[in-house]
Amino acid sequence: MAMLTVENINVYYGVIHALKDISFQVNEGEIVALIGANGAGKTTTLQTVSGMLSAKSGSIRFQDQEISRMPEHKIVKQGISHVPEGRRMFSNLTVLENLKMGAYTRKDKQEINNSLEMVYERFPRLKERTRQLAGTLSGGEQQMLAMGRALMANPRILLLDEPSMGLSPLLVSEIFDIIQEINKQGVTILLVEQNAKKALSIANRAYVLETGRIVKENDAQALLHDEAIKKAYLGE
Repeated sequence: MAMLTVENINVYYGVIHALKDISFQVNEGEIVALIGANGAGKTTTLQTVSGMLSAKSGSIRFQDQEISRMPEHKIVKQGISHVPEGRRMFSNLTVLENLKMGAYTRKDKQEINNSLEMVYERFPRLKERTRQLAGTLSGGEQQMLAMGRALMANPRILLLDEPSMGLSPLLVSEIFDIIQEINKQGVTILLVEQNAKKALSIANRAYVLETGRIVKENDAQALLHDEAIKKAYLGE
């Protein structure tokens, strides 16, 4: 069943037509990847779903509710959390303060504490650094913190923008294992990732973006073995 349905959205930056009639859907429980070259419109797509950008036309429905005109904080309340590109930490706040910022739409203290425990269980390194300033964490730890902060909102779907950016191969594997873990525990994932091979290796399905349009969609495994995709995005 479709959890998120995007239909014919058009997004402009001034006169630049960034997304051209984009349509896709994400079903409950899936990991869906958006792949494509730099500037293809992947980040713009996530920002439009989460309300950071407005579509000029088209429809975005989450669990059958239209959200394309909804303010960002209400979209978070619906159950959509966005982990932006570049992590966007509050670097002068501690790990714990950053995590609590992720729960700003929630009121129940006990439930917030339960989420905090769950995040610490999933990211033991954050628990060790709970009083440390976020700006002093390593890149991998900051990525864990960004994901942990998004999970504090108790999302149904997690939008992940370039989670592996700037990380060592070892940490990339760790982050992707964590993404699969989060998914197994019932969170649907929409993943934007420069490392197309890694993204396709964990996704159920994927869409390929080129200059603001979706040019291909298929099961992730089929795309992994698609000659044109191998050549263009997998460095083969």
